[in-house]
Amino acid sequence: MRKQILDTTKSGKPESEHRWLNVEALARMEPSSEEPQHMIEAAMLPGGNGWKAASSGEQTLCMLFDDAQDLRTIRLVFKESLRPRTQEFLLSWSGDQGNTWRDIARQQYNFSSPDSTLEVEEYKVDLHGVTGLSLSIIPEISGGDAVASLAEWRIA
Repeated sequence: MRKQILDTTKSGKPESEHRWLNVEALARMEPSSEEPQHMIEAAMLPGGNGWKAASSGEQTLCMLFDDAQDLRTIRLVFKESLRPRTQEFLLSWSGDQGNTWRDIARQQYNFSSPDSTLEVEEYKVDLHGVTGLSLSIIPEISGGDAVASLAEWRIA
């Protein structure tokens, strides 16, 4: 008998099923702000400490590819264990270096410790010629001083 233990993701699919792109080698990142201890690079790798904005309010993260890419999967992971709030994000893509954007998903969800502290969104897409991805985060839709953060952003 042959046996192999598969490392699975939150979605229950084997991690090896995804061929995550090396974003550092393929794209330029443009965050609207970031804390020095939580730079955007930390959200591009599993197990990193994620990205966190330097100030409260809406934030935008742009991923601009050097060469057009074909994308099949986009995974976003958000974590919040300190503060109950309703967050919203908008994920968009561009095929013309960011001149125009098309929506992929707009999502709202509640964080409420201890039961709802993690939001994992994995989108199966069929996008060709992608030159940019944009992620806009409104950390608290009722206003307030919540700070946007992103634990993980992976693409395949």
